[in-house]
Amino acid sequence: MSHYWSPLVHRLTPYVPGEQPKLPGLVKLNTNENPYPPSPRAVAAMQAELGADGATLRLYPDPNADRFKEAVAEHFAEMAITPAQVFVGNGSDEVLAHAFMALLKHEKPILLPDITYSFYPVYCGLYAVDSIAIPLGENFEIRVDDYARDNGGIIVANPNAPTGNLLPLTEIERLVAAHPQSVCVIDEAYVDFGGDTAIALVNRHPNLLVVRTLSKSHSLAGLRVGYAVGDRVLIEALERVKNSFNSYPLDRLAIAGATAAMADKAHLESTRRAVMASRAALTAELEGLGFAVLPSAANFIFTRHPQHDAAQLAAELRQRKVIVRHFKLPRIDQHLRITIGTEAQCQALVEALREILG
Repeated sequence: MSHYWSPLVHRLTPYVPGEQPKLPGLVKLNTNENPYPPSPRAVAAMQAELGADGATLRLYPDPNADRFKEAVAEHFAEMAITPAQVFVGNGSDEVLAHAFMALLKHEKPILLPDITYSFYPVYCGLYAVDSIAIPLGENFEIRVDDYARDNGGIIVANPNAPTGNLLPLTEIERLVAAHPQSVCVIDEAYVDFGGDTAIALVNRHPNLLVVRTLSKSHSLAGLRVGYAVGDRVLIEALERVKNSFNSYPLDRLAIAGATAAMADKAHLESTRRAVMASRAALTAELEGLGFAVLPSAANFIFTRHPQHDAAQLAAELRQRKVIVRHFKLPRIDQHLRITIGTEAQCQALVEALREILG
């Protein structure tokens, strides 16, 4: 029956999300979810928004999510961000999708790393955006000088995924400053776990768009809230696309919960520090077992064992009810991406690996 499909659909290679297995008792370290609960203030705000009878759900949410935009601006107040510089969407994936359509779809190809978030090439296919993959360095690092070529835009994840490598803010600024004629999108899904946000640069560089999410560091992957910060001209382009696609991307509960989560800086600080401490401890444990672990500024690590096939390790871990992510892709097919879990989850992983390695 696929003759009903449009020609575009036949050409698409959709993104494959991390597996969400339903088996009980799993140690699930494959989708970079935060192991700790979200802010209690966020939960209370959603419960209050719902009310005793849920009557508020009769009503459409604020199409502009102004409360949340104000909360984002307040969160970054020391960087002189205003609500008019904030765009919001149904998860950062939707924000990124609108950026590809509104800001990266030009005659010239965009530039992106050859190893990066695998949704970027999917958006290129969906929106017919030409792209050139720029190879990472030998140690999987992004080299800014390699992007010194004509382009219709640049997108990089920082820290990069699935490697976890961080590009310092000075290098981000060097990249953005070198390409004033095109938009540079910096995807900061993981930056709270070890980097400095490029939002500090947006008032100096009108071609910079910083995309962020509440899924990782705010423990709200189930809520689907993302946002972008940039010059008002970039935000207006995103709003024009959004209002030609879906005027109400965030529901009432999402706006309430996300607004409260952004305001609870103490909770963010405590959970991100817990993840970072566990990341350091797990890295040391794995190195003690003979693994090579890339330096990570994310809530995951990227690792390989010189004597053991990565796919086989992932399969044997799965038999022991530990799920990690393996990518069957060139250059990285011998690596595993492992989410930082609770201390107990990390210990279960290490014990399983000890058993496997003998």
